[in-house]
Amino acid sequence: MPKEFSRGQRVAEQIRRELAELIRLELKDPRVRFVTLTDVEITPDYAHAKVFFTCLTGTEGLEEIQRGLRRASSFLRRELGRRVRIHTLPELHFHYDPSVETGNRISALIDKAVAADREAAAQAEGEPPAAPAAEAEGDEGEGKA
Repeated sequence: MPKEFSRGQRVAEQIRRELAELIRLELKDPRVRFVTLTDVEITPDYAHAKVFFTCLTGTEGLEEIQRGLRRASSFLRRELGRRVRIHTLPELHFHYDPSVETGNRISALIDKAVAADREAAAQAEGEPPAAPAAEAEGDEGEGKA
């Protein structure tokens, strides 16, 4: 059975899509060039919207990016009003979302733990330890050249 979404969730998703397009196509500020919007949370009265973002640069230059987004918020809100027809247009509050960065870090830790387990299992069976995947691929490629 399909999950039902409330009007607030649909409005928040539409705001996220429209803001992402506005940032990508309309903003000329180089500080916000590599920003990706991850989520929008909107209050029940639509007065405020928390806009969560991440960027390709990680936390490097985060202060400048937030300043750029705050400076552009009035422009974004005005353009959003032209694209989204709701009674109250929310005030935009930008927040950095570290979840992508955290996910990448956890994924790397899991990969490292799996490789360590494989190496320990290979040593227990008396086999020589396997080369890491990146080195093994590089060795194979060199022999064919």
